[in-house]
Amino acid sequence: MNRFYLKNKVAVITGGASGIGLATCLELAEKKAWIAMLDMDKKALEARKQEFLKKGCRILAIGCDVTKKEDCRSAINKVLNEFGQIDILFNNAGITQRGLFENTKVNVFKRVMDVNFFGSLYCTKAALPSLIRTKGMIIVNESIAGVAPLLGRTGYSASKHALHGLFTTLRCELRSKGVHVMIVCPGFIRTNLQARALGSDGRIACHARTKIGKEDTPENAAAEIVKGMQKKKSILVLTLMGKTGYLVSRFFPLLYERLMTSQFKKEL
Repeated sequence: MNRFYLKNKVAVITGGASGIGLATCLELAEKKAWIAMLDMDKKALEARKQEFLKKGCRILAIGCDVTKKEDCRSAINKVLNEFGQIDILFNNAGITQRGLFENTKVNVFKRVMDVNFFGSLYCTKAALPSLIRTKGMIIVNESIAGVAPLLGRTGYSASKHALHGLFTTLRCELRSKGVHVMIVCPGFIRTNLQARALGSDGRIACHARTKIGKEDTPENAAAEIVKGMQKKKSILVLTLMGKTGYLVSRFFPLLYERLMTSQFKKEL
């Protein structure tokens, strides 16, 4: 398989102002890629932009709410106007939720799907013509919850399963056009994702969450993601517990369900 070179490639990263998104922007910039950082936190975007400029990086920071189709289209057009092309799209923006299905309001499911699924769909739709021209790459930040159940997170798991179906099928459609699709399943990573988790009523969840194994850093995750890009991997599972969970869920699904349920039921 041909290696995917990153120097002077234009990379668009959603949710780019913090967590895995920011760490991936930094890692790509180290490889001399040109960065288009998309995020809805405009204050954080401006601060990050100045940090990149001081390092001499090519950086474009764009405010974008991925739940809005026109925001996504406008952001992609700004990237094309500035850089002329898109070689990499990393659909990283996402939110989560915690709470039993029977207690969770429908609007919470809609919000999670709007960010996680439709945000990725909108950005991919807008960027796809350029990605086909450049024979580029699409990366989606999924989760083990995209291939296996996760107790108390039916909305989150549903959105990630939807992403898995969309992007594995899209990989088949785009292979003949030279566009590669990589799915990332990060495992437990130390980011602010959980601090913003929605509870059953749509407000920020305040109850303690379950953690399995040691959380890894966004920097380590980003380093592995960029290596995966260069090797054009189809699926990248991160952390020891993430890899263990992925394998058990695939080969022993009932065992996985029982073990996962016993670990997570105490938080609900």
